[in-house]
Amino acid sequence: MPSARCRSELPVSKIRVLVVDDSALMRKLLTELLNSDPEIEVVGTAMDAYVAREKIKKLKPDVLTLDVEMPKMDGVTFLGNLMRLRPMPVVMVSTLTVKGADLTMRALDLGAVDFVSKPKVDVAHTLEDCAVEITTKVKTAAKACVNTLACVASRADQPHRAVETTGAAASSGINYRTTDRVIAIGASTGGTEAIKEVLIRMRPDCPGIAITQHIPPVFSRSFAERMNQCSPLAVCEARDGQQILPGHAFIAPGDRHLEVVRDGARYRCRLHDGEAVNRHKPSVDVLFDSVARNVGNNAIGVILTGMGRDGALGLRRMRDAGATTVAQDEQSSVVWGMPHAAIEEGGADTILPLQTIAAKVTTLARA
Repeated sequence: MPSARCRSELPVSKIRVLVVDDSALMRKLLTELLNSDPEIEVVGTAMDAYVAREKIKKLKPDVLTLDVEMPKMDGVTFLGNLMRLRPMPVVMVSTLTVKGADLTMRALDLGAVDFVSKPKVDVAHTLEDCAVEITTKVKTAAKACVNTLACVASRADQPHRAVETTGAAASSGINYRTTDRVIAIGASTGGTEAIKEVLIRMRPDCPGIAITQHIPPVFSRSFAERMNQCSPLAVCEARDGQQILPGHAFIAPGDRHLEVVRDGARYRCRLHDGEAVNRHKPSVDVLFDSVARNVGNNAIGVILTGMGRDGALGLRRMRDAGATTVAQDEQSSVVWGMPHAAIEEGGADTILPLQTIAAKVTTLARA
């Protein structure tokens, strides 16, 4: 496999982008949006995967934007081939549909860094918002460590069994009372696969898990369904008022903040449509702050790969409230922004590689 690259190790220059989309209008629009940022240069476009393959060899782009649904060879199939033969940062461009969400989740399984929704060409303010989103995500992708992406992609289709990854504890017969522990997990860029890596290694009787991942509404539902299929836990998109039970994981909807609240001896999910926090809704800080207030030292907090600082202060508040906290390390993170910020804030008790976090959380939950 070609050697991995981290953009931060390369000389500072414009980020070279190849735009791949079967629509001429979309290629033109994406080119204009990306070129509006002085740090980005679109070096070429391609109408299908076969043209893209040749232009990648010739132009050597730093980042690829890739349409999910294309004729001849769809974007997901092309991505799978690309990640085997020439791993590189890829941002998927997807439609906000159930089919588009399912395909995009598959692309993230295969090693895509992130995704953006296709811009709506007839709405001016949407284009402005989209320009900020896509340029930000392309710049983030350019800094992503491809070795981490390739490693995750190589495990995408491999079966996992929680018994094998958590050792003898799986047969111990320990049951957790609802009020004993709540696990709170926050993530952003690269987080869908990082969360998967944690959930597939958890015991089926582990404490209830509340999860905030920066993701749009349609995609959060698809993500929850995929996690339910591949992990030993019962995973769902959270609904307001749901009781948080052992062996269950609750993922924040893409357009609502998720909080954990106390209801007597129980914990429940609370959803609300408040303002974005740290530019995000759902926000990791909102989840972590609620856990600090309402769960305190019965909680375990985990912050995973992601861009920015969302969750950093919340994890510190959880730790101050007596919770045990874990941050993902730099080497296993696609983007070491959120974990790094949490460590800088003094919010992390332990810093661990992604593959060992589930085992650590399992041990903490039994303590």
